[in-house]
Amino acid sequence: MKYSNEQLKLAANTVRCLSADMIDKANSGHPGAPIGMADLAVSLWLNHLLVDPRSPSWANRDRLVFSGGHASALVYSLFHLSGMGGVTMDDVKTFRQVGSRCAGHPERGLIPGIEVTTGPLGQGIAMGVGFAIAERMENARDGSVCDHRTWVFCGDGDLEEGISHEACSLAGCLKLGKLCLVYDSNHISIEGDTSIALADDARKRFEAYGWKVLECDGHNFDSIDKAYRKAVKTEDRPVLIIATTHIGYGCPTKHDTADVHGAPLGAEETKGLKSALGFDPEKSFYVPEEVYGLFAERAAKCHRSANKWTREYKEWKKANPDKAAVREAAYANALPAGLSDSIPPFDPAKTVATRAACGTVMNAIAQSVPQLVGGSADLAPSNKTYMKGLGDFGAASYSGRNLHYGIRELAMTAVANGVTAHGGFRCFGATFFVFADYCKPALRLAALMGVPSILVFSHDSFYVGEDGPTHEPVEQIASLRCTPNVVTIRPADAEETAGAWLAALKRTDGPTCILTSRQNLPILEGGRRALVEKGAYVVFQQGDVSERTVGFIASGSEVSLAVDAAKKLASEGIAVRVVSMPSWELFAKQGDDYVAEVLPRAVKKRVIVEAGSRFGWERWSVNAATTRYVTMDGFGASGPCKELAVKFGFTVENVYAAARSLV
Repeated sequence: MKYSNEQLKLAANTVRCLSADMIDKANSGHPGAPIGMADLAVSLWLNHLLVDPRSPSWANRDRLVFSGGHASALVYSLFHLSGMGGVTMDDVKTFRQVGSRCAGHPERGLIPGIEVTTGPLGQGIAMGVGFAIAERMENARDGSVCDHRTWVFCGDGDLEEGISHEACSLAGCLKLGKLCLVYDSNHISIEGDTSIALADDARKRFEAYGWKVLECDGHNFDSIDKAYRKAVKTEDRPVLIIATTHIGYGCPTKHDTADVHGAPLGAEETKGLKSALGFDPEKSFYVPEEVYGLFAERAAKCHRSANKWTREYKEWKKANPDKAAVREAAYANALPAGLSDSIPPFDPAKTVATRAACGTVMNAIAQSVPQLVGGSADLAPSNKTYMKGLGDFGAASYSGRNLHYGIRELAMTAVANGVTAHGGFRCFGATFFVFADYCKPALRLAALMGVPSILVFSHDSFYVGEDGPTHEPVEQIASLRCTPNVVTIRPADAEETAGAWLAALKRTDGPTCILTSRQNLPILEGGRRALVEKGAYVVFQQGDVSERTVGFIASGSEVSLAVDAAKKLASEGIAVRVVSMPSWELFAKQGDDYVAEVLPRAVKKRVIVEAGSRFGWERWSVNAATTRYVTMDGFGASGPCKELAVKFGFTVENVYAAARSLV
C-alpha cells in the first residue's frame, strides 16, 4: 500500500524529533542532515525499500547505504521504528556513548542491517557501486534469485570528494540500472554555503557520466514518490535523484545554516523544532503509536516478500542443485578441499617474477573458486591479474569475472569492498604498490569493517628500475603494517606466492594485501607454500642455534639475497639461520611458542633485509647493538635495477658485510 502524505509527514517528523533528542542527550552529533533528509528517508523506507527487519541478512534484500555517515541519527531512528537490528529506545538513548551499538557513525557489524561502515565521505557511493556490480554479476549467473536494488543516500560533501567522480563515472560506463543515488542537495557544508567551493552542475555532470537524472522537492512527498517510482522503472542506467532540501528543516533559527550541521541543537532550539512540527516540546524520545504501526505494517509486508523469495529459492534450488551448491558455498566463503593441489608446482630450475607467478596461481585457483572476481586499475598486463577465459564484466555482458576499474585506484578498492560486502564474491583489486597510497582510505575502511577484500600490489620495490622514484615504493609497506587488521604478505618466490593466495582466501575477517616483484626471483630450496600462512619460517640453516648464530630475517625478493649471504658466512664455519618472513601479521598471530621457535631469543645477532623502510623492523630485534639493517630509508632512483641494487646496497657482499660485522 501507499501511505498518505499525512502519515508520511507524521513519521518523518517523528524521525526529526528522535534524531534531535538523541544528539542533544549525547551532547554530540550532526542534526542537520537527519532532520533535512527525514522526508526522503521515510518515503523510501515505507513505500519502496525492500528490507526485512526480521531477517536483516536476507540475500535478496535491497542494499541501503548512508554514504554521509554523519547522519547516523537518521539510521538509528529508522532502525528503531522498524525493528531493524533490534534497536531499542535504550540503544537510541546511548547514542555516541562508549559501548553503544548506536556509534557516532554507522559501523558494519554493530547492528544487523548496517551494510557498510561510512563516515569518510564518498566511500559509501563507491561501495554502493560495488553492491550494484555484485547484484548484476550474480543475476547474470542465477537469474531472479538475485534481483534487488541498491540505494545510496549522499550529500554535497560526498559529491565533492574525488572518489565520487571515479565511482560514478565507472557506474555510468557499466550501465548499472539497479543503482539509485539520492542526493540530499542542501547547499550547506561546515564552512558555510557550498558556493564558496562548489559550482558544479550536478545534472550535467551525471548526464555526462551516462546516468539518468531526476529532480524532486525533498520535502514534498508527491514529488519524492514520483522520483522514486521513475528511478525504479529505469533499468538501463544508474539514476541520480537531486533532492532539494533544507538542512535542519523546521528548526526555528538554525535551518539553512552551517550551525545546524555538526553540533547539538540545544534545549531551546529543539523545543522550537518540536513546536513547529506539532510535537509536545516537553516530551523527549516520544514516538506516536501510529508511527510504530506504520513501520510494523511495512515490515510485515517486506517479511512476506522475503518468505516468498525463500519459497521460490527452494524451488530454484531443486531445479538447479549444482548452481545452488556453488552459490551457497560462495556466500559461506567456503573453499574446495585440496585447493593447493590445483596450483601446479614451479620448476626450481627457473627464475620467475612473483607478479608472473601471481597470474599463474590466480588462474589456477579461479577455476575452482568461482566466487573470485576482480581486476586491475588498468594494469592487468603488468601485474598479471587477468583471469583468462572467464570473460569481462561490462555493460554488454554482466557474466564476466574480470572487472576493469580504469585508472581509479581509490574507487577500485572501495568498489571491491562493496562487491565483497554484498556476499557471494571475493573481490580483488590490483595496481602498482606505490599507488597503495591512493587505495589506503578504502583499505583502512575494509580493515575497520572486517571485509576480506584482496589487494594485489605489484612492482613492490626499487627494482622497478628505470621508472624511477615516483614508481618505487619505500614507505608503503610500513604504512600497511601499521594499519590494524590488515594482513600484508610479501612472498619470496613463486611457491610463496601460491601460499600467499591460499592464505588470503582463507582469511575472512579483514583485507589482505599481496605484494609481488617486477624482477625474476629464484625458487627457494627450502621454500614452503604451506608455511606462508604462519607468516614466517626457517628457510635455511647451517650449524646449531646458539648465541653465536647469526640470524637473517628477510621478506620478498631479499630472502634469496639473505640466503646467499648466509651461505657465504657459513662457509667460514659460522652458524647461520635464515628466516623468510612474508607476513608480520600472520607470524604474530601464531603465538609466543612458534615465534620463539622461528626466532629464538638466543639468536641476538640479527640482520634484517628488506627493500623498504626500516621503520617498524625493530619489533623483530632482540638487541639494538647486535642488529644490522639493509633497508631503504630514502627514495629510489631511475636506472637499470641491477645497478640500483649495487647503489642501494642490496648485494650479497653488502649483506654479508653487515652480518660479518656481528661476528
